[in-house]
Amino acid sequence: MTGRTRPLRVVVVGAGIVGASIAFHLSRREVDLTVLDAGRPGSGASGHSFAWLNSFGKEPESYHDLNRRSMDMWDRFARLLDTDVGLRWGGKLRWESTEDGAENLRARVARLQARGYPCKLLDRDEMLELEPGLAPDRVTTAAHSEIDGQVDPPSVARACLEKVAEAGSTVHLETEATGLLVDGVRVRAVRTASGDLECDMVVLAAGLGTTALADSAGVYLPQQESPGVVIRTDPRPRLLKTVSVVYAPPRGSVQSEIHIRQCADGSVMIGEGHQESLARDDSQEHADGLLDRAVQYLPSLAGATAIPVPVGYRPMPLDELPVIGFTEAVPNLYIAV
Repeated sequence: MTGRTRPLRVVVVGAGIVGASIAFHLSRREVDLTVLDAGRPGSGASGHSFAWLNSFGKEPESYHDLNRRSMDMWDRFARLLDTDVGLRWGGKLRWESTEDGAENLRARVARLQARGYPCKLLDRDEMLELEPGLAPDRVTTAAHSEIDGQVDPPSVARACLEKVAEAGSTVHLETEATGLLVDGVRVRAVRTASGDLECDMVVLAAGLGTTALADSAGVYLPQQESPGVVIRTDPRPRLLKTVSVVYAPPRGSVQSEIHIRQCADGSVMIGEGHQESLARDDSQEHADGLLDRAVQYLPSLAGATAIPVPVGYRPMPLDELPVIGFTEAVPNLYIAV
């Protein structure tokens, strides 16, 4: 950089998919980079994410555009990482079983088509031609958003950190950042139990932990509690012919919608509800029940073993939109939540 006699010293706090990807791109520049994570890559919210790549239900339009543009970057990003990170395309198939649900789905598809998002409505026969292995109950209308996909966040995080290490940068795992040391209005160091790491710039991408770390620098970043539950199965033969994600409506008034995707290793991930759903039941009984519901829609899942995943707490700003960029109060502090 102009006027500098040494590289910019940057500390990235957090090695989930967000922090690790930021670190990867920084490692391709002339910076003195250090990455910290309190655990292992992808062990936090990244490991609990359903990891559906889409901009189908993202509002307002500015948030839709952010997601849409990021989807277009994934192929190039995966080529740069030069390894299999579970990136699969094929789109998402969803259907509705009630008239109210169908009306909402038609309106959403029309809105997305007006924005240029590739998606279309299907009838029952067209839906089953796309995925003949499905066994839907009533289908009032269906939709296929053909550019949607999926990825494996822990694989992305690990691949990014491997590239970071290859570039000569420093990675400290199982090293918790305990606070930020501020000199005037700038962060001077990141504090850890092993000592202070002096820096010229800090990136906070520590998920839920970002709020407390930002607070230590006098920056207010409120988050709401957002627990979520997904389950996995043992590896299965290929279940879906075309699409990468299936979104199925509830059967009965007490159930929520479920979503299903098959991972690169053959295991199947099943979730329920939507991003704002609050779920804490990570018991084996609940996992078995969720698998039973999925089998009703995808009979080839019969015989699979349900593997509960401990409840995950997702980073969720109060307005449910991303917080990305340098802070006004502390100009060398960058936040990505």
